Amino acid sequence: MNLLHTPEQPAYLRVVHASAWYDLVVTAGFATPWTYALVHDALSSCGNALGLGALPELDPWQVLFANLMGSVVVVWAVLRIVRPLPEHGLLDGIARTLFATWQAYALAHGVSRLLWAFFALEVAFGVLQLVPWMRGRNADLVGDDAGPADGGPLSTASR
Repeated sequence: MNLLHTPEQPAYLRVVHASAWYDLVVTAGFATPWTYALVHDALSSCGNALGLGALPELDPWQVLFANLMGSVVVVWAVLRIVRPLPEHGLLDGIARTLFATWQAYALAHGVSRLLWAFFALEVAFGVLQLVPWMRGRNADLVGDDAGPADGGPLSTASR
């Protein structure tokens, strides 16, 4: 019995690719101190204008952690853009679960409600990338002799 079953490739890889482009666009501005200052000001202004709250004032520690996160996510996004693999989607889904967990923790502790938009997208991409793996696992749990009508895999050769 396989614990994981690779999801169907073409549609799934489009999701992996789309999530990578989203990450690149959203986090590229976090990768350097200069661009993060611009993103920080824009997010604070947006949060204030929408009544969702501003970000805290910039300090060197915040800039450092934003730059570290931005740099790692940009590199991870480029990898998934250049070479999207099903396993990249699985790992990205796991990472999004972690990100969403810490975002929920921050929201529960009073950060700007502007974070809800990012949280919603983390959860959405996480679900889109993890559910296909779980569906494959559930099909394997039905049994090796189950056919398509039983919800099982087409054949053992397809695994």
